[in-house]
Amino acid sequence: MSLNHIVRAPLVAALIALATVASSLPTAALAQASAPAADAAAPAAAAAPAPAATGPVVAKEAVANPYGLEALWTQGDFVARGTLIIMVIMSMGSWYIIFTKLYEQRKLIRSAKEAGEGFWSAGSIKKGADGLDAGSAFRYIAESGLKASDHHEGTLVETIDKHTWISMSIQRAVDNIQSRLQDGLAFLATVGSTAPFVGLFGTVWGIYHALTAIGISGQASIDKVAGPVGEALIMTAFGLAVAVPAVMGYNWLLRRNKGAMESVRTFSGDVLNVLLAGKR
Repeated sequence: MSLNHIVRAPLVAALIALATVASSLPTAALAQASAPAADAAAPAAAAAPAPAATGPVVAKEAVANPYGLEALWTQGDFVARGTLIIMVIMSMGSWYIIFTKLYEQRKLIRSAKEAGEGFWSAGSIKKGADGLDAGSAFRYIAESGLKASDHHEGTLVETIDKHTWISMSIQRAVDNIQSRLQDGLAFLATVGSTAPFVGLFGTVWGIYHALTAIGISGQASIDKVAGPVGEALIMTAFGLAVAVPAVMGYNWLLRRNKGAMESVRTFSGDVLNVLLAGKR
């Protein structure tokens, strides 16, 4: 091998290595320059708001409920309809009694106030009774005491002490007033205790017929089961809606009756003392 070949071989290898390094430098620099640009574009793309939907808004369509009281009435038999009618009568009767007894109690309380203000300022029991309303319970007590005092005569009556005779007459008048105040409360108590069972009877009857119809048709899908059973459960809810106001009205009226009767008994005792001793 000549000297020229020995000198040229390292020189050619060095030139090839420099060419390889020079060719790789632009690619690496380009990759490093493009990386920050890509990182800056990523947040910008993330921050860009999504385009708003411009399509028409579809409203939800209301679906009519095929089950309810109307369906229960139209599809039910005479037992289901009769149960509904009974509970409606119970509810109407309960509310009628509640409002009627409230009116009577307010009237009695107003009469007690009038008797306390004007009755005892009169010259006599007779004048005081004439000054009260015609249908007043306090006038009824005063007139009963006057009647017993004026008619304490006769063979049989004279055997009874006058105090006992007048006291018995006034007490009978008080008992009549108390009985009049308690009229209708027994109906409220009956409705409050029986209405849930009437509704439960309607529910059992409705479920029985629903299961019978499902067994005959041979279809046990959810629409065949849920509808009739749901209609039958309305009976139980209706029974509770009838019973709760009746029970609450009964307890409320009973408590108000006790307060009203206290004023009646106080007045009757004062009238008895005036008739016997001539003073209040």
